[in-house]
Amino acid sequence: MLRFALAMRKAAVVLASLVALAGASSASAGGHLVQVAAAENFWGSIAAQLGGARVHVTSVITNPATDPHEYEPTAIDARTFAGSQLAIVNGVGYDPWASDLLAADPVHGRIVLTVGDVVGVKAGGNPHRWYSPANVQQVIDAIVADYTKLDPPDADYFAREKTAFETTGLAAYKAEIAAIRSRYAGVAVGASESIFAPLAQALGLRLLTPTSFLNAISEGTDPNANDISTIDGQIAHRQIRVWVVNSQNSTPDVQRLTALARAKGIPVTTITETLAPANVTFQAWQVAQLRALRAALAKATGR
Repeated sequence: MLRFALAMRKAAVVLASLVALAGASSASAGGHLVQVAAAENFWGSIAAQLGGARVHVTSVITNPATDPHEYEPTAIDARTFAGSQLAIVNGVGYDPWASDLLAADPVHGRIVLTVGDVVGVKAGGNPHRWYSPANVQQVIDAIVADYTKLDPPDADYFAREKTAFETTGLAAYKAEIAAIRSRYAGVAVGASESIFAPLAQALGLRLLTPTSFLNAISEGTDPNANDISTIDGQIAHRQIRVWVVNSQNSTPDVQRLTALARAKGIPVTTITETLAPANVTFQAWQVAQLRALRAALAKATGR
């Protein structure tokens, strides 16, 4: 059944690409604008802000209810990638459908920015790199470098947009990270899946949830009984001060553990995989989540 499903998926990707090629225009929609396709809107938001008036960015996954792991591309998605000069994909096994679309329609001169390759995370690693502030900076650098390659006359413009984004656009984001790290470093927390792990590390929090549980929930597999028992004990004995749950991936096991945390008086805060709501910027989304986390840590620790 797995081989059949994979074969069907590849066939759908090829068909979508063929349809796209039949309908795509050779001219870009924005004329002189650099055409950018981002598999997910968190990278798309960053790319749009870095490119300003010199780029046109289209993000494929924008609906907060969509699971990027299981997304099935459409002919419209294939057209989006077919017309791009820069394609941004997450990689690390997170969005294989995007890589399949690009492989089915190679275009001379198109740059493919694969985040996993940029930050040095191999297949099998944690794919949620947009939750790592250090990795976000690496991707910012890579995007601007690619813009400069595609549009050399506007190199100075892209450099100014980068500086403005780093110093002004991300100011509140950086301030929240610094505030949490300075006040709550070392505080023990739990989480429902691996999406939170890179941020927990950046914030200096001690994530006690077993890695195998975090990965199982993220990958859609059943967690083992030992891990569930461990987390039950961590919650029952209040060994964790805050429970962080990905509201876009709330399995029955996660729902039960979240209810147990609330029953034990452990503050619960939520995060999401993609922008929520879909029309906010990357930094507005992250700042809102960081402030909610900081409030939960304050409630839990009294400081």
